Amino acid sequence: MKIRDRELSIPIIQGGMGVGISLSGLAGAVAACGGMGVISAAHPGYRDPDFYRDPLNVNRRCLKEEIAKAKEIAKGCGLVGVNVMVAVQHYADYVRAAIEGGADAIISGAGLPTELPQIAGDSKVLLAPIVSSGRAARVICRAWERHGNRLPDFVVVEGSRAGGHLGFSAEELADGSAKPLDEIVSDVVETLRPYEEKCGRKIPVFPAGGVYDGADIARLEKLGAAGAQIATRFIATEECDAAPAYKQAMVDAKEEDVRIIKSPVGMPGRALFSPLIRKVAELGRIAPSRCLQCLRTCNPADTPYCITQALIDAAKGDWENGLFFCGANVGRIDRITTVRELMDELVTEWRNNR
Repeated sequence: MKIRDRELSIPIIQGGMGVGISLSGLAGAVAACGGMGVISAAHPGYRDPDFYRDPLNVNRRCLKEEIAKAKEIAKGCGLVGVNVMVAVQHYADYVRAAIEGGADAIISGAGLPTELPQIAGDSKVLLAPIVSSGRAARVICRAWERHGNRLPDFVVVEGSRAGGHLGFSAEELADGSAKPLDEIVSDVVETLRPYEEKCGRKIPVFPAGGVYDGADIARLEKLGAAGAQIATRFIATEECDAAPAYKQAMVDAKEEDVRIIKSPVGMPGRALFSPLIRKVAELGRIAPSRCLQCLRTCNPADTPYCITQALIDAAKGDWENGLFFCGANVGRIDRITTVRELMDELVTEWRNNR
């Protein structure tokens, strides 16, 4: 399938996961299979010796290096994208670094990326917002038309069963009143129709959040989706950039181990009930020992814990101190596989259910 002028032979996007979960190893392997591998721009330089001294410049340099490594692994196949959260400080710097590094696409959520086209300028990079409603898609399309004279190249539609930060209220998640993904996808597809007519091309929609297998992709395709974005299942692969202990935590997890947490980003999030989450619940707050000024919404004086350090600890496999984001279907994962095996499985199931 085509996304604007780019070819994606398999309509599967691997969701961006930070800190350090989806870097060049995972993204490159997914792209090599013909999908879109996505590098997270959330602290890609966390392993660099100078990270704590100069995080912005280290992250910018390492992001470019990770893009180059992923493209080398992909060997001309698929696409390599970068996920940049709107909620981070220096958002524009990371978007520009991704473009300078040669990313094929920038996917942006954790807030509405209304300024993304202006930051991207005349770059040919594909731009995609992450939305959780047709209303959000409309707001973004109007803003991008007005200020950037362009429309999204594709849209990721994230439902309430996703991992990490969620675009729903804590109340919606607690009482089950959040709209099902299928309804949101239909809403967004319908919302985008007039904009597709304006620009004379399709704006592909990729549902995410609770998409587990190829049968899910086929079902969503019948609602107008072009494919799907999947994240948590890719953690349990040999190529994933996380430590083996993180991968094993996904394999060992059961449905009852998953919690909705309050994130310092200001949004609810879905994660495993690790010792860190238990401690925060008991103590109310774990004061950070340093501040990397990573989030616009975070105040070090009252943040419940340092999300950057918690995610770094998780990426290193530290179960006691880490924040282990995961999707709602994590309990269905029963083994560590390879990206190629997972992609083949997903594609076979998708084709058999079309």
